[in-house]
Amino acid sequence: MSDLLRGKLVVGNWKMNGGGAANAVLLAGVVAGWQARADREVVVCVPFPYLAQARDALAATPIAWGAQDVSGHAAGAHTGQVSAGMLAEFGCRYVLVGHSERRQECGETDAVVAAKAVAARREGLIPVVCVGETLAERDAGQWQAVVTRQVDAVVQRLGADSARAVLAYEPVWAIGTGRTATPQQAQEVHAHLRALLCSAGGPEVPMLYGGSVKAANAGALFAQADVDGALVGGASLDAAEFLAIAGA
Repeated sequence: MSDLLRGKLVVGNWKMNGGGAANAVLLAGVVAGWQARADREVVVCVPFPYLAQARDALAATPIAWGAQDVSGHAAGAHTGQVSAGMLAEFGCRYVLVGHSERRQECGETDAVVAAKAVAARREGLIPVVCVGETLAERDAGQWQAVVTRQVDAVVQRLGADSARAVLAYEPVWAIGTGRTATPQQAQEVHAHLRALLCSAGGPEVPMLYGGSVKAANAGALFAQADVDGALVGGASLDAAEFLAIAGA
């Protein structure tokens, strides 16, 4: 397995949630409740305005922080975008790339996602590349073709640098819906992605499952051979629930 991970990686995605006072309570709760473990890495990815707050709260702790998006451009006339270099200045270690909500709401293509992953690596950030199929694609039996296309687009651009990336399988039909892929479904997709990378001579990278992950199902998901951790959405806004997932 990649040297990025010695055990399980648990990444919290706050999405577009938070506020100064509420963040302080949440971050303090996570810090107070988490003890460093050799077999776990815990990360919180926060909205851009709160990167400084996360850095200040987590800098002296075993918890890493990251952003939820990054521009594919290094600098220039790209109003509203945030470069990887800017994120690096805040001490970010990770950044989410190609989350399904951005693919759907912002029209991000596979090419755009790949450019963002390349930009992140150029500045030393670890991109958490999100892939996954919609319910219609799942029901049509197209999930293999969809996730293969999404992964190939990034790996072809990153090349050997793919070894410094993380994959997150997030079935679109299981995000914020309360529905969760069964551990067996998650394992099936993760095993496919693992085999895909190996057959192409690619690196063995950490693979996370994302989609309505909770403390109640984290243990069963983590028990799967090819599930290396979780990308946690709504549950990451509750310190006790997030810590329970991280320790599952």
